[in-house]
Amino acid sequence: MKVVILAGGLGTRLSEYTKIIPKPMVKVAGKPILIHIMNHYYKYGFKDFYIALGYKGEIIKKYFKKDRNKWNVNLIYTGQKTMTGGRLKRLKRFIGKETFMMTYGDGLSDIDIKKLLSFHKKNKKTVTLTAVRPPARFGALKIKGNKVSYFKEKSKVDEGWINGGYFVMEPKFLDYIKNDGTFLEKEPLEKIANKGQLCAFKHNGFWQCMDTKRDKDKLELILRNFGK
Repeated sequence: MKVVILAGGLGTRLSEYTKIIPKPMVKVAGKPILIHIMNHYYKYGFKDFYIALGYKGEIIKKYFKKDRNKWNVNLIYTGQKTMTGGRLKRLKRFIGKETFMMTYGDGLSDIDIKKLLSFHKKNKKTVTLTAVRPPARFGALKIKGNKVSYFKEKSKVDEGWINGGYFVMEPKFLDYIKNDGTFLEKEPLEKIANKGQLCAFKHNGFWQCMDTKRDKDKLELILRNFGK
């Protein structure tokens, strides 16, 4: 099965690094985050990767000229200013007519990919996304007057399920994407949700995006202390 990774965004909130390299090539625990993502899929037997390039894509190309390792890596330029949906749409001819995996090039998880795929097949929807509950950044207080009546340390966000970025998709989903300016997370996913064709696989384990330097530092600490 093919795995599509969107790796063309500007990564402006991580500009300390992305002024020089694309975000998927920012290193965490000694390796580009893109490689950590690919290694996780490979652990479950997936090795056919289609990477949608954009901003500074030549750096990713250069990396894989030296190290294709155990994977079949296909690098496709999808434009500098193309949005997430547009990047996916540009890969339509490579995806073909089979079910495929898709994720972003800036988030790590210990999600069981086989269970995700089985869940998708069982529910028979157009798209399955992984729903995650990230830790809250701050503890919660209730204050009455000057007295604290309730204290709760940082925990999972209450009822705060968000899109964790690990998808299983049917090719017909690409028909919901209009053009290069389409955000995957807006009209296409909203439309299939309204049609009852979007399913959520709930994942309560490890998940962490890398949007900011704070996120990068957190990932660094997690991977160096516990491994991935």
